[in-house]
Amino acid sequence: MDNFPALQVAKVAEASFPTQFGRFRIYGFEGRDGDRLEEAVVLAMGRLHELPPPLVRIHSQCLTGDVFHSLRCDCRAQLEIALKSIAQEGRGLLIYERQEGRGIGLLNKLRAYELQDHGADTVEANVRLGFEPDLRSYELPAAVLRYFELKSIRLLSNNPEKVKAVEAAGIEVAERVPCLAAVLDTREAYLRTKKEKMGHLLE
Repeated sequence: MDNFPALQVAKVAEASFPTQFGRFRIYGFEGRDGDRLEEAVVLAMGRLHELPPPLVRIHSQCLTGDVFHSLRCDCRAQLEIALKSIAQEGRGLLIYERQEGRGIGLLNKLRAYELQDHGADTVEANVRLGFEPDLRSYELPAAVLRYFELKSIRLLSNNPEKVKAVEAAGIEVAERVPCLAAVLDTREAYLRTKKEKMGHLLE
């Protein structure tokens, strides 16, 4: 996560994108490193180079939360908080990258759910499946920020690893803006594990 010299990033599409939160521009990006291909979608709004630095959310795909409104996690809630916050300011960037289940993939995430139903927490479940607790890389989001020529941002995140990744890419995090979902019974244990075992800043 310290240096990102190998990834070759290209914008492959751009279009107008009206949403219930406001009108964005939507971008498609590809990142290539040898045979490895990554994809990301970016929603951009307003003038990104004015002060204060723009709000930015780096959001990892969560089909179960983002599409099916799962209450096991806080992913959709954070996505909506970010989009509403950007729309309220009239400027900002949301980077949506395909790293389902903190990088283990959709079906493995469902296997992790099954283990969680039998008492494992989200970290233990990933480890029992043979993975690290978090396999995500922030190479592509860092490259996207450089594509937009952003030198300083306000990062919507509770995850200190995202702050470190952005700063390691040479981009200042002028402010970490909390992105806090409501604590529901269905995700209370999940949030506690993120705080206690993964260091997420959940006030």
